[in-house]
Amino acid sequence: MSPYTLTILLLSLGLGTTLTFMTSHWLLAWMGLEINTLAILPLMAQHHHPRAVEATTKYFLAQAAAAATILFASTINAWTTGEWNIFCLSNPIAITLITMALALKVGLAPTHFWMPPVMQGLDLTTGLIMATWQKLAPFALIIQTAPYANPQLLIALGLLSALIGGWGGLNQTQLRKILAYSSIAHLGWIVMISQFNQQLTMLVLITYFIMTSATFLVFKLMSTTKINTLAMAWTKAPSTAALASLTLLSLGGLPPLTGFLPKWLILQDLTAQGLPLTAVTLALASLMSLYFYLRLCYAMILTTAPNTNNSSTPWRLQTKKNTVPLAAFMTSALTLLPLAPLAQALVN
Repeated sequence: MSPYTLTILLLSLGLGTTLTFMTSHWLLAWMGLEINTLAILPLMAQHHHPRAVEATTKYFLAQAAAAATILFASTINAWTTGEWNIFCLSNPIAITLITMALALKVGLAPTHFWMPPVMQGLDLTTGLIMATWQKLAPFALIIQTAPYANPQLLIALGLLSALIGGWGGLNQTQLRKILAYSSIAHLGWIVMISQFNQQLTMLVLITYFIMTSATFLVFKLMSTTKINTLAMAWTKAPSTAALASLTLLSLGGLPPLTGFLPKWLILQDLTAQGLPLTAVTLALASLMSLYFYLRLCYAMILTTAPNTNNSSTPWRLQTKKNTVPLAAFMTSALTLLPLAPLAQALVN
């Protein structure tokens, strides 16, 4: 792809997200979501592979359906209230439709079916954009509409996403599908707390972006997309493999790593809201996610690749790749837990 074309597409991604951030009008928010969707489609299909084209088509259909539903629901709300303002939601049908459309936008269960096959058809760089940047604009609308949404619906979406995200990743061998189910599970935690504490929602979303970015970048550095190729990571780069396993454990939420911070704060807030059973269910659902993170760690640092292959295996990583973003994200994903009091003070 031409550098000029790539620059235009990346700027369009930023424009769409910024437009949705800045507006309080439903038409402009919808326009920002559409710009965001149209800008990433050429990035998804740039390799001209049948899987990439299939993933692009599935993503386009899902996003188009969600955008049409948002436009239809906001029109219903404007018809009954006379206002296009995002903060003037009062029609219950419009609120429910908008919540489900935004859930389809980000891939929350039970509208998650497009996300694993789409992630599987992308390269790791575009998958990183899909798992992080593309969630920003819809979650900005989710945070703004959460006070008006049905609390039971948001709790059901959060619990289903946490359970299905953990359950779906158990028997996967493709890393991109595992990261897709990991994204679904984490987004369930985020949408669960969005109706109670918007500042904490932003903190958890940023923490999720840091850990997911570190995971995608380390898999890109290792040029691996399957579990069985992780077995060669230890012989090629022991230090990178050890830090990558710690990053995966951080995604699982184990202390003393950064990933423990959002889960701890969410469980604390849910208990304070009088929802201890919901908090316990979320904590138990995270055990399934922790299982497949441990499975990846086991494959990476506790197994060795068989020596019976006839092809030449690269025994060290490429040294020309830029590892500065990986170092920054991995350091943040491993060491931010001591800053939990400062983070709490900032969000409050």
